[in-house]
Amino acid sequence: MLITNARLPKHDGLWDISIEGTRISSISESSSQTPRDPQVGDENTPSPQVEFSGERIDAAGRLVAPQFIEAHVHLDYANTNGIPRPNHSGTLFEAIEIWGERKDGGLHKQETIYNNAKQAALSAMSHGVGYIRTHVDVTDPTFAGLDALVQLREDLKDQVYIELVAFPQNGMYAYEGGAALVEQALERGASVVGGIPHLEPTRELGVQSVKHAFDLAEKFGARVDIHCDEIDDPQSRFVEVMAAETTQRSMQEHANVSHAVAMSYYNPGYMQRLLPKLRESQVTFAVCPNENLHLQGRGWQNPVPRGVAPVRELTEQMIPVAFCQDSMADPFYPLGNGDLMRIVDTGLHVSHMLTPQHMDSCLDFITTNPAYNLGITDHYGIEPGKDASLVIIDAATQQEVLRQGSTIVYSMHKGREIFRAKPAEVTWA
Repeated sequence: MLITNARLPKHDGLWDISIEGTRISSISESSSQTPRDPQVGDENTPSPQVEFSGERIDAAGRLVAPQFIEAHVHLDYANTNGIPRPNHSGTLFEAIEIWGERKDGGLHKQETIYNNAKQAALSAMSHGVGYIRTHVDVTDPTFAGLDALVQLREDLKDQVYIELVAFPQNGMYAYEGGAALVEQALERGASVVGGIPHLEPTRELGVQSVKHAFDLAEKFGARVDIHCDEIDDPQSRFVEVMAAETTQRSMQEHANVSHAVAMSYYNPGYMQRLLPKLRESQVTFAVCPNENLHLQGRGWQNPVPRGVAPVRELTEQMIPVAFCQDSMADPFYPLGNGDLMRIVDTGLHVSHMLTPQHMDSCLDFITTNPAYNLGITDHYGIEPGKDASLVIIDAATQQEVLRQGSTIVYSMHKGREIFRAKPAEVTWA
């Protein structure tokens, strides 16, 4: 397979990408420039058509990027919005109540979860996603959600990479037997240890839950991904516990902080002390701007806080930050279709990052950054020897992708074509 006349993120000119089997074999400068219609626009505008001819694809000056990474989503919750009832308050706490009612009310069935999750996964894949880290609620002795997603992971393994986080939605200690269920989930098919310390009964039990998550990670050789400080409370500071545990156990690059919305409330003095510790620990962050803008700040008087982690400050410290969907039509968030460019758009807006520098690297938040979250940097990216998992985007630059919300016209996962699509055409009268 040969992809010609491709533009690459942060590289000038046009490039040819050779693919052998499941991997990229070589990348070289294109021998010819892509013909252009002078009426289309300037030299940064791709030609009208991507051409497919056997084992050859002419990208026609379009951007080729690694397949997108969804680093934080809940596929087992997908497509459950309004069932058994809507979330009228829009709060995180009512969403958790509704989810509990769903589990207790006989609606939490493995077949239903599988079908809903598959629909959500395919929707994300249609927007260029090739890698998914999904949390799955294991505070359920039936393990209906976990078993459904283990089956989905197997069924879609040739089309998308899926890894499962053993997530105790109701707490390791707030829910009777929660810690044991997390361990059982790791034995049953999950590969990442989750947690939710800010919802444990006390600060002390929250700290204990973080430590126990790291204990399990060491026992199973797993990574850690904890829902951390997702609460409008400046005193919720479990992120410092995560950083300390990561450093003390020499688990750098193996722990991810999800949400961290309380960081947006921390005072400058504490942040000055915290940021170097985060950088030293090499934790990564998964930030969900759309969902946390929706959930946070409820009940506050003006000015209403944004409740989104300080992405710009983290990025300036060279800490990898991923932008993530989180939910797809569930009690926590009624929207979401897996289009990560919508999330990037919101994330850059709310983080005051619409500078040329940030817009020219906007895809980092859904490609190279979350590759660190998942620990796949050794085989991910547009480089010789790495997996041929890539997308062709109907745009010539990252700024254009951001501004236009451009279509994915081709997606490949480990050398296998996933889909091809045509951009919408408008015929003016």
